[in-house]
Amino acid sequence: MNCPMCTRWQDEPELRVVELELCYVQLNRDQFFPGYCLVFTKKHVTELFHLEPATRAALMEEVNAVAAALAEVYRPSKINYELLGNMVPHMHWHLVPRFIDDPLWPRPIWSEPHEETALDPSDYREVADRIRRALKF
Repeated sequence: MNCPMCTRWQDEPELRVVELELCYVQLNRDQFFPGYCLVFTKKHVTELFHLEPATRAALMEEVNAVAAALAEVYRPSKINYELLGNMVPHMHWHLVPRFIDDPLWPRPIWSEPHEETALDPSDYREVADRIRRALKF
């Protein structure tokens, strides 16, 4: 199997936020939407219904904890939770703080192309540290 999500934690250490029991949390390289994170399962799984109920509940608590940390750090108008998997069939959430004054509000983040916003390595580390410190898990 050639799954980019299965190797993402090893492939992009500069984007790491935190390792949880069931998931990894990494910044999205494109920070056009500040705080945009990916939360993805450590094990390759494609559907929530493939998980035992207790594991599914624990997984959702991890996703929730990351969203709460993003809300604390960024104070957004809304957090978007996207769980698609059509292009990368490995369970992963796009957690995106959204603001009523962002350029694509209230449309989906993929509604039109935008120029990627890359940060300096030290800025990625600072953002990851802020999110990690706010994480109550």
